[in-house]
Amino acid sequence: MNGYEMILCIVNAGFSELVMDAAKEEGARGGTVIHARGTANKEAEQFFHIAIQPDKEIVMILVPENIKDNVLHSIYKIAGLKSEGRGIAFSVAVDEVVGISAPPPPAEETEQSEQPPEQQN
Repeated sequence: MNGYEMILCIVNAGFSELVMDAAKEEGARGGTVIHARGTANKEAEQFFHIAIQPDKEIVMILVPENIKDNVLHSIYKIAGLKSEGRGIAFSVAVDEVVGISAPPPPAEETEQSEQPPEQQN
């Protein structure tokens, strides 16, 4: 099965629910959160004489291709770089998917695809 994209969003710790809420508003069904640690600027570490390792969360969301752009834009509005979440989001094409049930296509698409093109007289 194909036709899916993987959206990855890296945000400051504590903002993964905000990301998922934004994604679900656009039709995403769920995601997976991985706890991570960002790399810090070496100059800041030397100045403060401490190791800076900010906590991050990576949100992985598998979505149908047709909603990917809307989900990305929704996430960025809520948790983008200019927000407290300081998030970045990007998508990666997915070749194969197993283990999930695809949502049925909207009724309008099904009806249109089953009808032959109109003939002009």
